[in-house]
Amino acid sequence: MDTSMPAGTPNAETANRDRRDSPARARRSPLGRIALVLVLVLTLVGVAVLTVYGWPLRSDELQRAEPETLSYAAASERATRTASAESTDPEVRPECRSRFLSHGRTSAKAVLLLHGYTGCPAQYRGLAKLFFDRGYNVWVPRAPRHGVTDRSAHATLDADELVDYANDALNVAAGLGDSVGVVGISGGAVLATWLVGHRPDAVHRALLLSPLYKPGPADVPDLAVKPFVVLFGSHLIPDRSNSDGFSNAALSQYLRIVGNFTTDPSSPHLRELAVVTSPNDELIDRRAAVDIPRVIGDRNDTAFSVHELPRELGIGHDVVDPDELRSRADEINQYYLDLYEGNERP
Repeated sequence: MDTSMPAGTPNAETANRDRRDSPARARRSPLGRIALVLVLVLTLVGVAVLTVYGWPLRSDELQRAEPETLSYAAASERATRTASAESTDPEVRPECRSRFLSHGRTSAKAVLLLHGYTGCPAQYRGLAKLFFDRGYNVWVPRAPRHGVTDRSAHATLDADELVDYANDALNVAAGLGDSVGVVGISGGAVLATWLVGHRPDAVHRALLLSPLYKPGPADVPDLAVKPFVVLFGSHLIPDRSNSDGFSNAALSQYLRIVGNFTTDPSSPHLRELAVVTSPNDELIDRRAAVDIPRVIGDRNDTAFSVHELPRELGIGHDVVDPDELRSRADEINQYYLDLYEGNERP
């Protein structure tokens, strides 16, 4: 009797081995699927991380400055018209209207004062008067979406409109005096630094108060700054506000501008550059607040100085608002004026 297996039929040993291996393959199959999912997830995370960190912050729009030569009459008319329109606009809070202090003619010196993020021209009511009394024509314009009855309007800020605002404001200030400079606090110091690099035709002096080039490391660690700017600044994730009312999306717009500072800031007219910080200020990265202007000063062989307010004064981030300076306001404002003019050294 022929006991051979038919062609193509597995022998008993092979069949038994397949039956023994089947449970092992069944056990490995779920583990394999989990491993595959993990690989896919890690790959997607890796791609996302590379995309975020490689996301370009530099923009042609944020590199473009538009100088405009204005006579005193034209500059004065523009500033007066802006302030007048705000005086009848019910959306603009009275204390936050743009301020124009003029001696009625072109002065030897004019200064542009740029207020901070979530602030308004009222921050400078003391310092503006001091500059004016010293003979300056003074322009303190209100930033877009600031100082209005809707206290959350600033959350929809855009970096393009901020640099346009700063550029237009400098055009006005440049028409008011023969020598022009800029003072900025916080986000206003970011705009002032942008002007130093992008408007070297006009800026002769700059005083940077609590410049918000990077958030404090306790709030946004160094490694998280780029994702913070990309994700919130490009509106890829929902906005959030902190306990101080700072919108992450709006704050990211100022940080986008920092990413568009000139890489080789040649400012041949810049004569004085000074930075002031407070040791009690946890809202900013104080090291970046000094390092960035120092590069500008070094590359232009400009008189550069760094000043830190005494800790015992108890002053935090807002180092200019009279309500924060209290009884020391006159003394500290005089100190700022001396710094601006190069009459005070560390």
